Amino acid sequence: MPIARRESGVASAVRALVSQVHPVFMTPPVASSLFGGVLTGHFDLAAGLVHATAIFAAVYTAHVKDGYVDFYVRDEDDDHPLSERGCKAALAGSSALFAGCLLALWPLAGGLTVALTLPTWLIAYHHAPQLDTNPVTATTGYPLGIALAILGGFAAQVGTLAPIAVAFAAVFLVLLSGVKVIDDAQDFDYDRSIQKRTVAVTLGPKRARTAAYALMTTALVLVVALAALAVFPPSSVAAAAGFAAIAGIARRADAELATMLLVRGSYVFLALLLAAVWFRPFG
Repeated sequence: MPIARRESGVASAVRALVSQVHPVFMTPPVASSLFGGVLTGHFDLAAGLVHATAIFAAVYTAHVKDGYVDFYVRDEDDDHPLSERGCKAALAGSSALFAGCLLALWPLAGGLTVALTLPTWLIAYHHAPQLDTNPVTATTGYPLGIALAILGGFAAQVGTLAPIAVAFAAVFLVLLSGVKVIDDAQDFDYDRSIQKRTVAVTLGPKRARTAAYALMTTALVLVVALAALAVFPPSSVAAAAGFAAIAGIARRADAELATMLLVRGSYVFLALLLAAVWFRPFG
Protein backbone atom coordinates (compact mmCIF):
# COMPACT_ATOMS: atom_id res chain seq x y z
CA MET A 1 0.00 0.00 0.00
CA PRO A 2 1.44 3.44 -0.93
CA ILE A 3 2.09 6.23 1.56
CA ALA A 4 -0.35 8.56 -0.20
CA ARG A 5 -3.98 7.45 -0.17
CA ARG A 6 -4.75 8.11 -3.83
CA GLU A 7 -1.44 7.83 -5.67
CA SER A 8 1.80 5.89 -5.56
CA GLY A 9 5.34 7.08 -6.16
CA VAL A 10 7.94 9.06 -4.27
CA ALA A 11 6.61 12.49 -5.23
CA SER A 12 3.08 11.64 -4.08
CA ALA A 13 4.39 10.20 -0.83
CA VAL A 14 6.43 13.35 -0.14
CA ARG A 15 3.45 15.60 -0.89
CA ALA A 16 1.25 13.59 1.45
CA LEU A 17 3.82 13.70 4.25
CA VAL A 18 4.43 17.43 3.80
CA SER A 19 0.67 18.04 3.90
CA GLN A 20 0.79 17.29 7.62
CA VAL A 21 3.01 20.32 8.25
CA HIS A 22 0.60 23.07 9.34
CA PRO A 23 2.60 26.30 9.75
CA VAL A 24 -0.15 28.22 11.57
CA PHE A 25 -0.15 25.76 14.47
CA MET A 26 3.41 24.42 14.21
CA THR A 27 5.29 27.72 14.15
CA PRO A 28 4.36 28.86 17.71
CA PRO A 29 5.72 25.74 19.48
CA VAL A 30 9.01 25.87 17.57
CA ALA A 31 9.24 29.62 18.11
CA SER A 32 8.52 29.09 21.81
CA SER A 33 11.46 26.71 22.05
CA LEU A 34 13.74 29.34 20.54
CA PHE A 35 12.15 32.04 22.71
CA GLY A 36 12.96 30.01 25.81
CA GLY A 37 16.57 29.89 24.71
CA VAL A 38 16.71 33.65 24.09
CA LEU A 39 15.44 34.25 27.64
CA THR A 40 18.79 33.02 28.97
CA GLY A 41 20.69 35.88 27.33
CA HIS A 42 22.88 33.64 25.23
CA PHE A 43 22.16 30.95 22.67
CA ASP A 44 24.03 27.72 22.03
CA LEU A 45 23.10 26.92 18.44
CA ALA A 46 23.44 23.12 18.64
CA ALA A 47 21.33 22.67 21.77
CA GLY A 48 18.76 25.22 20.59
CA LEU A 49 18.28 23.66 17.16
CA VAL A 50 18.08 20.11 18.50
CA HIS A 51 15.42 21.12 21.02
CA ALA A 52 13.44 23.05 18.38
CA THR A 53 13.60 20.00 16.10
CA ALA A 54 12.28 17.80 18.90
CA ILE A 55 9.34 20.18 19.38
CA PHE A 56 8.67 20.14 15.63
CA ALA A 57 8.66 16.33 15.65
CA ALA A 58 6.22 16.29 18.58
CA VAL A 59 3.77 18.67 16.89
CA TYR A 60 4.04 16.76 13.60
CA THR A 61 3.20 13.59 15.52
CA ALA A 62 0.11 15.30 16.94
CA HIS A 63 -1.16 16.36 13.51
CA VAL A 64 -0.62 12.94 11.94
CA LYS A 65 -2.21 11.07 14.86
CA ASP A 66 -5.16 13.47 14.98
CA GLY A 67 -5.78 13.06 11.25
CA TYR A 68 -5.44 9.29 11.48
CA VAL A 69 -7.94 9.04 14.34
CA ASP A 70 -10.44 11.43 12.77
CA PHE A 71 -10.41 9.71 9.37
CA TYR A 72 -9.66 6.04 10.01
CA VAL A 73 -10.99 5.54 13.54
CA ARG A 74 -13.79 8.02 14.16
CA ASP A 75 -14.83 8.50 10.52
CA GLU A 76 -15.17 12.24 11.18
CA ASP A 77 -13.20 13.66 8.24
CA ASP A 78 -14.25 13.39 4.60
CA ASP A 79 -10.72 13.01 3.25
CA HIS A 80 -7.10 12.45 4.28
CA PRO A 81 -3.97 12.61 2.08
CA LEU A 82 -2.14 9.76 3.83
CA SER A 83 -3.06 6.10 3.58
CA GLU A 84 -3.42 4.16 6.82
CA ARG A 85 0.04 2.74 6.25
CA GLY A 86 1.29 6.22 5.46
CA CYS A 87 -0.04 7.56 8.77
CA LYS A 88 1.71 4.80 10.68
CA ALA A 89 4.94 5.34 8.75
CA ALA A 90 4.79 9.09 9.42
CA LEU A 91 4.16 8.47 13.11
CA ALA A 92 7.08 6.07 13.28
CA GLY A 93 9.35 8.55 11.50
CA SER A 94 8.41 11.58 13.60
CA SER A 95 8.65 9.53 16.80
CA ALA A 96 12.08 8.24 15.80
CA LEU A 97 13.22 11.79 15.05
CA PHE A 98 11.95 12.91 18.45
CA ALA A 99 13.73 10.04 20.20
CA GLY A 100 16.95 10.86 18.36
CA CYS A 101 16.69 14.48 19.51
CA LEU A 102 16.21 13.36 23.12
CA LEU A 103 19.32 11.21 22.90
CA ALA A 104 21.26 14.17 21.52
CA LEU A 105 19.90 16.55 24.15
CA TRP A 106 21.10 14.43 27.05
CA PRO A 107 24.85 15.17 26.57
CA LEU A 108 24.20 18.61 25.07
CA ALA A 109 21.79 20.00 27.67
CA GLY A 110 21.33 17.53 30.51
CA GLY A 111 18.60 15.45 32.09
CA LEU A 112 16.30 18.35 33.04
CA THR A 113 15.94 19.36 29.39
CA VAL A 114 15.08 15.78 28.44
CA ALA A 115 12.56 15.56 31.30
CA LEU A 116 10.86 18.78 30.15
CA THR A 117 10.85 17.76 26.48
CA LEU A 118 9.58 14.17 26.70
CA PRO A 119 6.05 15.16 27.83
CA THR A 120 5.54 17.16 24.63
CA TRP A 121 5.56 13.95 22.60
CA LEU A 122 3.36 12.16 25.13
CA ILE A 123 0.79 14.96 24.91
CA ALA A 124 1.03 14.99 21.11
CA TYR A 125 0.63 11.24 20.64
CA HIS A 126 -2.21 10.88 23.14
CA HIS A 127 -4.13 14.02 22.18
CA ALA A 128 -6.41 11.88 19.99
CA PRO A 129 -8.33 9.89 20.96
CA GLN A 130 -7.58 10.10 24.69
CA LEU A 131 -7.00 13.73 25.71
CA ASP A 132 -9.29 15.49 23.23
CA THR A 133 -12.49 14.08 24.76
CA ASN A 134 -12.10 15.78 28.17
CA PRO A 135 -12.80 19.54 28.42
CA VAL A 136 -9.69 20.21 30.53
CA THR A 137 -7.14 18.16 28.58
CA ALA A 138 -8.69 19.03 25.21
CA THR A 139 -8.22 22.70 26.04
CA THR A 140 -4.81 22.65 27.72
CA GLY A 141 -2.95 20.10 25.56
CA TYR A 142 -1.59 22.55 22.96
CA PRO A 143 -0.97 25.41 25.46
CA LEU A 144 0.82 23.02 27.81
CA GLY A 145 3.03 21.94 24.91
CA ILE A 146 3.90 25.61 24.30
CA ALA A 147 4.72 26.10 27.99
CA LEU A 148 6.93 23.01 28.03
CA ALA A 149 8.66 24.20 24.84
CA ILE A 150 9.57 27.47 26.58
CA LEU A 151 10.85 25.68 29.66
CA GLY A 152 12.76 23.08 27.65
CA GLY A 153 14.25 25.72 25.38
CA PHE A 154 15.47 27.63 28.43
CA ALA A 155 16.88 24.54 30.13
CA ALA A 156 18.59 23.49 26.89
CA GLN A 157 20.80 26.57 27.18
CA VAL A 158 21.66 26.63 30.89
CA GLY A 159 20.66 23.22 32.26
CA THR A 160 18.29 24.72 34.84
CA LEU A 161 15.20 26.92 35.18
CA ALA A 162 14.68 30.47 36.44
CA PRO A 163 11.59 32.43 37.56
CA ILE A 164 11.38 34.37 34.30
CA ALA A 165 11.08 31.14 32.26
CA VAL A 166 8.45 29.65 34.58
CA ALA A 167 6.50 32.92 34.53
CA PHE A 168 6.48 33.15 30.73
CA ALA A 169 5.42 29.51 30.48
CA ALA A 170 2.53 30.14 32.89
CA VAL A 171 1.39 33.21 30.95
CA PHE A 172 1.29 31.33 27.65
CA LEU A 173 -0.46 28.35 29.24
CA VAL A 174 -3.29 30.57 30.48
CA LEU A 175 -3.50 32.83 27.43
CA LEU A 176 -3.51 30.04 24.85
CA SER A 177 -6.00 27.98 26.87
CA GLY A 178 -8.40 30.88 26.37
CA VAL A 179 -7.67 30.94 22.63
CA LYS A 180 -8.19 27.16 22.44
CA VAL A 181 -11.65 27.45 24.01
CA ILE A 182 -12.64 29.87 21.23
CA ASP A 183 -11.10 27.58 18.62
CA ASP A 184 -13.05 24.54 19.87
CA ALA A 185 -16.30 26.53 19.82
CA GLN A 186 -16.17 26.48 16.00
CA ASP A 187 -17.13 22.79 16.12
CA PHE A 188 -19.79 23.12 18.83
CA ASP A 189 -22.69 21.57 16.88
CA TYR A 190 -20.66 18.63 15.60
CA ASP A 191 -18.88 18.02 18.90
CA ARG A 192 -22.19 18.02 20.73
CA SER A 193 -23.66 15.56 18.22
CA ILE A 194 -20.87 13.03 18.93
CA GLN A 195 -20.81 13.82 22.66
CA LYS A 196 -17.30 15.24 22.52
CA ARG A 197 -16.95 17.23 25.73
CA THR A 198 -15.11 20.42 24.86
CA VAL A 199 -15.53 23.47 27.08
CA ALA A 200 -18.11 24.88 24.66
CA VAL A 201 -20.17 21.67 24.83
CA THR A 202 -19.81 21.42 28.60
CA LEU A 203 -20.59 25.07 29.46
CA GLY A 204 -22.50 26.21 26.39
CA PRO A 205 -21.12 28.63 23.75
CA LYS A 206 -21.90 31.85 25.63
CA ARG A 207 -20.40 30.83 28.97
CA ALA A 208 -17.45 29.20 27.22
CA ARG A 209 -16.72 32.47 25.43
CA THR A 210 -16.87 34.35 28.73
CA ALA A 211 -14.50 31.82 30.30
CA ALA A 212 -12.12 32.11 27.35
CA TYR A 213 -11.82 35.88 27.59
CA ALA A 214 -11.48 35.63 31.36
CA LEU A 215 -8.47 33.35 30.87
CA MET A 216 -6.90 35.69 28.32
CA THR A 217 -7.51 38.71 30.53
CA THR A 218 -5.92 36.89 33.47
CA ALA A 219 -2.82 36.20 31.39
CA LEU A 220 -2.50 39.84 30.31
CA VAL A 221 -2.96 41.11 33.87
CA LEU A 222 -0.29 38.65 34.94
CA VAL A 223 2.13 40.10 32.37
CA VAL A 224 1.55 43.63 33.71
CA ALA A 225 1.94 42.47 37.31
CA LEU A 226 5.17 40.60 36.58
CA ALA A 227 6.53 43.62 34.73
CA ALA A 228 5.72 45.76 37.77
CA LEU A 229 7.58 43.27 39.95
CA ALA A 230 10.58 43.39 37.57
CA VAL A 231 10.28 39.69 36.72
CA PHE A 232 9.47 40.68 33.11
CA PRO A 233 11.08 43.59 31.25
CA PRO A 234 8.93 46.77 31.53
CA SER A 235 8.38 46.78 27.76
CA SER A 236 6.48 43.48 28.11
CA VAL A 237 3.44 45.64 28.85
CA ALA A 238 3.43 46.58 25.14
CA ALA A 239 2.90 42.90 24.29
CA ALA A 240 -0.09 42.74 26.63
CA ALA A 241 -1.52 45.91 25.11
CA GLY A 242 -1.05 44.61 21.57
CA PHE A 243 -2.81 41.33 22.26
CA ALA A 244 -5.57 43.13 24.21
CA ALA A 245 -6.32 45.30 21.18
CA ILE A 246 -6.61 42.26 18.91
CA ALA A 247 -8.71 40.38 21.48
CA GLY A 248 -11.06 43.37 21.70
CA ILE A 249 -11.73 43.12 17.96
CA ALA A 250 -12.04 39.32 18.11
CA ARG A 251 -14.62 39.53 20.90
CA ARG A 252 -17.13 40.97 18.44
CA ALA A 253 -16.45 38.30 15.79
CA ASP A 254 -17.81 34.79 15.34
CA ALA A 255 -15.81 31.80 16.54
CA GLU A 256 -14.06 31.20 13.19
CA LEU A 257 -12.92 34.79 12.66
CA ALA A 258 -12.12 35.21 16.35
CA THR A 259 -9.86 32.16 16.24
CA MET A 260 -8.02 33.47 13.20
CA LEU A 261 -7.49 36.86 14.86
CA LEU A 262 -6.45 35.43 18.22
CA VAL A 263 -4.00 32.91 16.76
CA ARG A 264 -2.33 35.67 14.80
CA GLY A 265 -2.57 37.90 17.84
CA SER A 266 -0.56 35.33 19.75
CA TYR A 267 2.16 35.70 17.09
CA VAL A 268 2.21 39.45 17.75
CA PHE A 269 2.28 38.78 21.50
CA LEU A 270 5.24 36.42 21.19
CA ALA A 271 7.10 38.77 18.83
CA LEU A 272 6.69 41.75 21.18
CA LEU A 273 7.78 39.68 24.17
CA LEU A 274 10.81 38.50 22.21
CA ALA A 275 11.70 42.11 21.44
CA ALA A 276 11.27 43.00 25.12
CA VAL A 277 13.62 40.31 26.40
CA TRP A 278 16.10 40.80 23.57
CA PHE A 279 16.98 44.21 24.97
CA ARG A 280 17.05 43.03 28.59
CA PRO A 281 18.45 39.49 28.62
CA PHE A 282 18.37 37.23 31.63
CA GLY A 283 21.31 38.13 33.84
